Amino acid sequence: MKYKLSDIAELRNQRTEVSPLSRDTYISTENMLPNRGGIVAATSLPTMEYTQAYCAGDVLVSNIRPYFKKIWRANFEGGCSNDVLVFHAKQGVDSRYLYYVLADDLFFEYATKTARGTKMPRGDKTAIMNYPVEGHSYAEQRKIASVLAAIDEKIINNRAINDNLQQQAKTLYANMFSSISAEQMHSGVLSDIADIVMGQSPNGESYNESGDGMIFFQGRAEFGFRFPTIRLFTTAPKRIAEENDILISVRAPVGDINVAHERCCIGRGLGAIRSKKRQQSFLLYTMFALRPQLNVFNGEGTVFGSINRDSLNNLPLTIPNEEDMQRFEDIVSPIDALIRANSDEICRLEQVRDSLLPKLMSGEIDVSEVEF
Repeated sequence: MKYKLSDIAELRNQRTEVSPLSRDTYISTENMLPNRGGIVAATSLPTMEYTQAYCAGDVLVSNIRPYFKKIWRANFEGGCSNDVLVFHAKQGVDSRYLYYVLADDLFFEYATKTARGTKMPRGDKTAIMNYPVEGHSYAEQRKIASVLAAIDEKIINNRAINDNLQQQAKTLYANMFSSISAEQMHSGVLSDIADIVMGQSPNGESYNESGDGMIFFQGRAEFGFRFPTIRLFTTAPKRIAEENDILISVRAPVGDINVAHERCCIGRGLGAIRSKKRQQSFLLYTMFALRPQLNVFNGEGTVFGSINRDSLNNLPLTIPNEEDMQRFEDIVSPIDALIRANSDEICRLEQVRDSLLPKLMSGEIDVSEVEF
């Protein structure tokens, strides 16, 4: 039996004070990761007194450019921007099941197709609440959610491992280079240790989502924890980032960092940074450490912050001697390789989950006899 989304969920319409919120409990489209990647800490809090509220168990979906598939099931309460839809499961509906209804590619395709606007399309709330949903008993809902959650738990564990590995490497960087004497360091600029390519957008008519041409990243919208999510391709690439190049956002917010998983085209919102001496891990954690300096550029410009090639090339930094840089590289490059391997496994698990999800929802795979 077919239902509407409005039969199993409602949009929460409550307000909460901003003052008790933190960067961890405030959610906007900016700190929701694409491709069902969850959330990261917000860069700032809103200036208004009240904002939209969410509760534990609610499902938050970014309503801007639905094709980025930004979704998160809350495990605590907080506040979010008005560009985030907050879905609350109705009585008799499992909240995890609701999450997977909304995490389905079919839902995001529907939300994109019925969205309003071209440059910055927003989902139409009325159309979204009319989204067709297959009917499942509460017991079936729980079983469907359990099958998919088992895969997601492994994905979450891998993400937690990667986060821990990255934090260890950042700590090692801070400890190692804060303990080195001034005589072993010298002042310089970023271009002393890195080559920088600034992005240039191809002709818009060359963009496609069918895999024709080269992978293309316009800006930070596709950024994930370490590697960006592939969505667009171009048949007319202009500026190229090589595999393992550091991708940096050069338009607001300036300074967000990812790594190119493979050779790709970069648009005007990005730059690509490459070590001159094959010390890419040292360079990556140097860029992480330079984030406070990069944040300065978020306050410059007429409307949005930006950084140009000269400013990036001339970014001041303290450079250790060659031996210490290589020592760090030898320790941390295997850590970065493990982060990449875990990320690759996450992608494979996501493919399995995303293949199972519509089949479970449609009833093509029957879970009625499955025991948990």
